[in-house]
Amino acid sequence: MNIWEQQARNRRNTFLLMALFIGAVAGVGYLVDGLMGSGQVPIATLLALAMATGQALVGYFAGDKIALRLSHARPVTGRDLREQQLINVTQEMALAAGIPMPRLYVIPDPTLNAFATGRSPHRASVAVTQGLLERLSRDELQAVVAHEIGHIRNGDIRLMTMVAVLLGSILILADMLRWSLFWGVERRDRRSEGNALLLLLWLLVAILAPLAAYLIAMAVSRQREYYADATSAQLTRNPEALIRALQKIAATIQPATAIPQSLAHMCIEDPRGRPINERSDFWSELFATHPPLHKRIEALRRMAYAQLT
Repeated sequence: MNIWEQQARNRRNTFLLMALFIGAVAGVGYLVDGLMGSGQVPIATLLALAMATGQALVGYFAGDKIALRLSHARPVTGRDLREQQLINVTQEMALAAGIPMPRLYVIPDPTLNAFATGRSPHRASVAVTQGLLERLSRDELQAVVAHEIGHIRNGDIRLMTMVAVLLGSILILADMLRWSLFWGVERRDRRSEGNALLLLLWLLVAILAPLAAYLIAMAVSRQREYYADATSAQLTRNPEALIRALQKIAATIQPATAIPQSLAHMCIEDPRGRPINERSDFWSELFATHPPLHKRIEALRRMAYAQLT
């Protein structure tokens, strides 16, 4: 799949995700109406549909601002040498990728991580942690920035930002269902067959909806990391630099304090440092936010060998 096919697929997936989310939330509203016995006017369904549409639009137009605010990111000023170096390598990689210069932010966290966000290359931002800025060499920093530039050029950022916002919304909806149970059951006959069916549907949705949303977010993240690594190697012509950066990240991985769980799939590596990300089994394929670092490094080494021959 070339870059244009990848971008087209990401656009389709973004709008498909929005449509599925709106439909799923409307379904949740229908269940709530059933439990509450709303009568002729499906109040909860209409409210849920309005909320879902609003959340999808907020995710599309303001998801980047939300992600940056959640991670406590501050704009880069260029007042010190490290920040000026970040500006320089980002300008170089944006020029190599043929995209506008993204806005730059620093996350006040000592761990090593970075993410890109925005809905288009013209409205993109790259955020790096203070630890990454301080502990990587210029070549390694450039490789990490090129990885994030790859997400921007490949059209990943809009989809990943939407997933982050909608994942949080699904969790809110699960709470909405739990709340409706306590109020709805009191208003219906506990022994009625219809109520039992609605309760069963409630249990399925309340448990499975957050899990399904989480699994979708993880799958979206894993599929795009390899491609962004390859884009970094293409832009820098130096896959060894990204290998060294990933090795440093792996050696110092620890739970980040400034990056919330909902943004984990957007980062270059899981900010929570979960061991499951380094396993290669059935469960890691379901729940890991990123491919194992050793597999990513192995793929980059093959690229480096190809360039040396």
